Amino acid sequence: MLEKLFGLKAHGTTLRREMVAGATTFLTMAYIMFVNPKILAGAGLDPGAVFMATCLASAFATLLMGLYANLPVALAPGMGMNAYFAFTVVPALGGDWRLALGCAFLSGLMFVTLSASPAREWLINALPRSLKLAIAAGIGFFLALIGFANAGVVVTSPATLIQQGALASAPVLIAAGAFVLMFALAARRVTGAVLIGIVTATAAAVAAGLQPVPAVFGIPPSLAPTFLQLHFGGAGAAAVGTAVFTFLLVEMLDTSGTLTAVAHQAGLLDGNGRLVNARKALLSDALGATVGAALGTSPVTAYIESAAGVQAGGRTGLTAVVVAILFLLSLFLAPLAGAVPAYATAPALVFVAALMARGLKDIDWSDMTEAAPALVTALAIPFTYSIAAGIGIGFICYGAIKLASGRWREVNAAVAVIALAFMAEVALN
Repeated sequence: MLEKLFGLKAHGTTLRREMVAGATTFLTMAYIMFVNPKILAGAGLDPGAVFMATCLASAFATLLMGLYANLPVALAPGMGMNAYFAFTVVPALGGDWRLALGCAFLSGLMFVTLSASPAREWLINALPRSLKLAIAAGIGFFLALIGFANAGVVVTSPATLIQQGALASAPVLIAAGAFVLMFALAARRVTGAVLIGIVTATAAAVAAGLQPVPAVFGIPPSLAPTFLQLHFGGAGAAAVGTAVFTFLLVEMLDTSGTLTAVAHQAGLLDGNGRLVNARKALLSDALGATVGAALGTSPVTAYIESAAGVQAGGRTGLTAVVVAILFLLSLFLAPLAGAVPAYATAPALVFVAALMARGLKDIDWSDMTEAAPALVTALAIPFTYSIAAGIGIGFICYGAIKLASGRWREVNAAVAVIALAFMAEVALN
């Protein structure tokens, strides 16, 4: 049955290798079960329900990716997308997290439609590479800023906006220790470095008397506080449209880049460098995002951590199926997830930021018409505390500089439409 479903022999793999690969991928991304509830709780969502939604949405989307697309790619609520949901979309919608879930749901439906049409490839290829890299880096910087704030490294200041916190306090020291541990383990290629860092920081907090001794296993919490709580009215069309479009744009860029990178490492690209079963993979991602919003979490997306499983030998969808099963088993870890303090997950945000910022080195810094908009985009996202605002500023800057430099032919229709849409949104506000 497994041979018929996944073609293990044709892909040069075995059942044991796929199971090891699935476990490896899961350990590298399991931190999302602890981080996502902390982030979305800041927007008013019930953390227990978000934990359930995170595990169930991840299991559904990953299982679909494995069985339908037969790819060793795992999915879960995206880092950066959850921060955008909690700290930008919800405040912009007047604190209505239910409407924010509705926006995520609508973006998922649009992604499903685009994934089944040629427009998907046109839009992705039409966006300037420099801005794609800058958006990823900017989201990373945004996560890092949130991580520093959650750890207490930076605090608000009426004079300078932000300033350093009490660096000698126990939470900061625990977060700093976990940060060093994560990167040291990652440098030594230890599987699950981020998860180990979070668990170690939580254990240190318990040992220091900052947190009560938690139970590890327990009955899964109720999903009711977030399940099907989404709605679609109560805010201005501009705010809703911006949220939906930004969710869609970031997810398309994130998913396409991740799938291509993982498939390249697994040798799953065809002779033209295109992903095998690309349409099925994107549909799996899009449906995962839609179901995730219905369950009560921010958009689900493909995880670059899937590369760890590929490196361990995963080549088929059976790797993803193993990851999905482990997410379902993790539903009984809810008590442990609830006991993890924000400063224990803060280093994970900075760790992910370091991975996302690596693309800045591939920008052509000798061409200022590419470099300047990229830099503005990467900086505007954290400094405006909004992924949407940063992307909008970046596209407007890109178009304006190209036009002023006499290189207007390099501004294609997609860039012009996005820039004009953001200009209209600014004017309406």
